[in-house]
Amino acid sequence: MKPTFKIGTRESELAVWQATLVQKLLHEQGFSSELIFIKSEGDINTVTPLYQLGVQGIFTKTLDTALLNKKIDIAVHSMKDVPTQLAKGIKQVAVLKRGSYKDIFVPHPDLKDVNSIFGMGLIETGNVTVSSDGPDIVVAPYTTINTGPQVDATIATSSIRRIAQWRRRYPNHKIENLRGNVNTRLQKLKESNWHGAIFAAAGLERINLRPENAIELNWMLPAPAQGAIMVVCREDDEFAFRSCHSLNHEETALCTKIERDFLSGLMGGCSTPISALAQIKNGEVVFEGEIIDPDSPQLGVAGINGGSPVAQAFDMGLKFAEKLLSNISMKDIIERIRNKGLTTDGKV
Repeated sequence: MKPTFKIGTRESELAVWQATLVQKLLHEQGFSSELIFIKSEGDINTVTPLYQLGVQGIFTKTLDTALLNKKIDIAVHSMKDVPTQLAKGIKQVAVLKRGSYKDIFVPHPDLKDVNSIFGMGLIETGNVTVSSDGPDIVVAPYTTINTGPQVDATIATSSIRRIAQWRRRYPNHKIENLRGNVNTRLQKLKESNWHGAIFAAAGLERINLRPENAIELNWMLPAPAQGAIMVVCREDDEFAFRSCHSLNHEETALCTKIERDFLSGLMGGCSTPISALAQIKNGEVVFEGEIIDPDSPQLGVAGINGGSPVAQAFDMGLKFAEKLLSNISMKDIIERIRNKGLTTDGKV
């Protein structure tokens, strides 16, 4: 008789949805399971901005502890919350097929004219360098010019990445901190005087809370592994690994590895505004990566890889980071951004 898997999960509706999905997939493989609910540090402190907490794995540490203490057999995480270096004794089992990687803007329910806060977009200028060795990589310090009207607006998010990208596009807007699970953040937005807030599309879509008037921010580059779900187990638990590895979606696993390697290569974390997206198109992996100065958002470094065959793309993210750091001027910008972090109030 097959043993019953104990699946560790946080208590939020989204986390439970993700764990229940894994439970369903395991059931289809003939395994029984039960959910074990565990509260994380990030769930306990829902006030302090994440970039100020500066704690790697704030949403995963308590689940890691439960796993290592054998209170659970596997843990299910939003992959973007997982540190690039897993805790000792824990290994990745599977990455499920990715949902939407996009960020979306959710307007305040009483906001009548959503388009009034967006203006007409921006123009990106600056010096561009294209590498001549290997796949084309473009790096560019940004100077941005907002061509729309200077509309005052207040936008809520606690993500330093979203703050940096939003400030670059809308430097006149004010940013407010917004913490809590998806449901809590939507309620806070409803009770606020903000114009809107930024969310991950996948989080709202998975629990059927995406408002009809939400706007996809196609210009916003996502966090590494955004929209993906990771399953982990103990390194010495070969049964759990073999049983759950069939859930692994190879394309998603490859793309998220590339994105997380880029993050790791630049030595970034939750307090560093690093974005990354790898996609497979026509048999090639196309990669975009970016790091922006949150206090001077016109200053940043971006790169685009023109495409590498899937079979040759395994270490693309790390090579991309190394390429950026090999350029002295780019390295200086990156180190300045990485070491400075964000201003304490998170506001413009």
